[in-house]
Amino acid sequence: MSLPVNELLSMVVAEAGPAAGHASSGGLGDFIVGAFKAGGPFMFVNLFWLAASLAVVGERAVTLLYRYRLNAASFIEQVHKLVRSGNLDRAVKFCGMAPRSPLARVIRAGLINANRGELEVAKAVEEALAEYTPHVSRRVQWLWSLANIATLVGLVGTIVGLIGTFRALGNVPAEQKQALLSNGISEAMYNTGFGLSIAVICIVAHLFFNTYAKNMVEMVELNALKLENLLSRRGSLEVVPADSDVRAAS
Repeated sequence: MSLPVNELLSMVVAEAGPAAGHASSGGLGDFIVGAFKAGGPFMFVNLFWLAASLAVVGERAVTLLYRYRLNAASFIEQVHKLVRSGNLDRAVKFCGMAPRSPLARVIRAGLINANRGELEVAKAVEEALAEYTPHVSRRVQWLWSLANIATLVGLVGTIVGLIGTFRALGNVPAEQKQALLSNGISEAMYNTGFGLSIAVICIVAHLFFNTYAKNMVEMVELNALKLENLLSRRGSLEVVPADSDVRAAS
């Protein structure tokens, strides 16, 4: 049994040597072109799901990291200073300087209703939270579904490639079977590798954006609660001097 195994290993090494030299001499573009040629038509199906995944990742990156980005600490500090000094109109205008930020929108909703009482402030803040915070996590869950779809599409491409290969093996001479089987396995592995690579990209992006979105929503809710408490204390402070003045006058 050792002689056939040794001969088989020698053949594999002999065939793999020139291919490896060609891959090393070529660039990434040559590798991609060769992979698509060897992977068959299902590689283009995988390519479609890669484009869809990258579109979702790009849209969430631009939205969360650019459009919704706001220095929450300095923003809230400035708003609180304006509220304590009684400049509610300036605080509202200050929030209007970041019209896309969910934090600025929620805080602005509370400030607009600041003179209507604690209950109205709470209702306005709650309504704004329900309206704007879902935009933060929108389409993030798509990435998990895209990861599953890409994996399954890669496996379908693998199965289709293997089925076509084994069906063709019965119709070719014996000396061509080895090359045909090698090409079929190559097609199957390229589809599997491409599908799993897309899935990894989607899962990593989902982990990042899901964590980022949760932190942003928690930050908005926390600062909205702080604003409600600040406005509540502000209202009580305004009432106390008025009562004391009445007692002093009597």
